[in-house]
Amino acid sequence: MPELVRMSANTKVEEILAVVSRDGAMILEGVLSKAEVVATLHEVMPYVEATKPGHDDFSGRHTTRTGALAARSPTSREMIMHPLVLAAAREFLAPWCERIQLHLSQIIRIRPGQDAQLVHRDRWAWGTLLDRLEPQFNTIWALCDFRVENGATQVVPGSVAWPDSQRPEPEEICHAEMDSGSVLLYSGSVFHGGGANVSEVDRIGVNMTYTLGWLRQEENQYLSCPPEIARDLDPELQELLGYTLGNYALGYYTPPLPPGEGPESVGPEFALGRSVEDNRFGSDELYDSLTEKVMGSDDRTVRSR
Repeated sequence: MPELVRMSANTKVEEILAVVSRDGAMILEGVLSKAEVVATLHEVMPYVEATKPGHDDFSGRHTTRTGALAARSPTSREMIMHPLVLAAAREFLAPWCERIQLHLSQIIRIRPGQDAQLVHRDRWAWGTLLDRLEPQFNTIWALCDFRVENGATQVVPGSVAWPDSQRPEPEEICHAEMDSGSVLLYSGSVFHGGGANVSEVDRIGVNMTYTLGWLRQEENQYLSCPPEIARDLDPELQELLGYTLGNYALGYYTPPLPPGEGPESVGPEFALGRSVEDNRFGSDELYDSLTEKVMGSDDRTVRSR
């Protein structure tokens, strides 16, 4: 039976990424304090208790999934912005994008009686069309002790290079058993799934995932955390939610105002009250990055089309 690599919360980013790239997943132990776990549960449990279970076998007929955490939970925002986890996500996804974004924020509660979830890849959110890159860096934060009995996540280490049609044998699957406050880090390509809960207690975890800035998010962050809420958040968190250009000329908009009363073609930061000068269509930084990759560093003179 394979086992996941475990590392401490002060591990270097390059060590984390070496394991995730090879095995597809690993566990960081002791990332959250007991006080942070209690604070998170206090903030989210009223929403969790009001959430109905899934309506199909994949989402889980005894599983609840509660989103919009950036809008609802201040402690969850700190988890999204955790320096080590965020740095690992940025570095892992850097080969395929200029900026990353939050893909999903969700409390997953696996209740007693829930069968094991179908082992799958999270990258299948976009179908099987993205076969030459890694679109995701994912996390599950344990808000209780994860054990085999209460549905600890199933993981197939080393399955990142498998074809989509391959299915794991039972002996190839391990369980991400970890204490409350630890975090499972895993790629969008590793096969995994929720475990069966044969215990008498809920298994509660926070699923935070990051993706390339030019892909559509699984959870629509603009609706889950609209401008009237997002404008009061930390600017870096605003950008992770998607309130910035994903690349040059990707994500701008025109405020639907009367003639002459608003700008044309500004970045989504403008919806949060930032100045037009900082958020005009495109940016020199993104343009220069694009042209350096496509045409070479010496061909940056044409800035219009």
